Formats: sequence, structure tokens, C-alpha cells
Amino acid sequence: MKKAVITVTGKDMVGILARVAGICAQDGANVLEVSQTVLQDVFAMIMLVDITNSTVPFAQFADDLAVIENELAMKVHVMHEDIFNSMHRI
Repeated sequence: MKKAVITVTGKDMVGILARVAGICAQDGANVLEVSQTVLQDVFAMIMLVDITNSTVPFAQFADDLAVIENELAMKVHVMHEDIFNSMHRI
């Protein structure tokens, strides 16, 4: 199974999770886990998705999610599991 980690931060508003999950569904990525919180009016989310059966290349998936940055004025970061694991390996 190939996975990716998506992080989203910014001002809290209705529909953030739905928008991110919608892009995941559109691109064939399966949401495995979601952790989200709101600190005062700041929204923060970490999402783990299975990209094994993604219908687009990883770079396109990341670009599709980056659209949210402009649409919702949020910071969105997508990292392939291999990179994430390499960064956190001692």
C-alpha cells in the first residue's frame, strides 16, 4: 500500500474536510485516517490517505490539492509516505 500525508492549516470555516476529501475521491485516493482540531479560529488537520489506486500521478494529486490553498486561503502540504518516513528515520 502506498500512502500520503496531507496537512491543512488556516482560518476555520465550513467545508474544509469535505473539500479535501472530495479531491481525494476525485483522484482515487482513499482516506484512511483524519485528525483535526480547531484552536480558537485556527483549523489544523492531518490526513493519511491510501494512494495505491490513485487515478492520477502523485504530482498531479498534490497539484489538485494545492488548488485549495487559493480557494480557501489555507496552507496545504502533501507528502508521499516514503519522503515522510525518510525524514523521520534516525
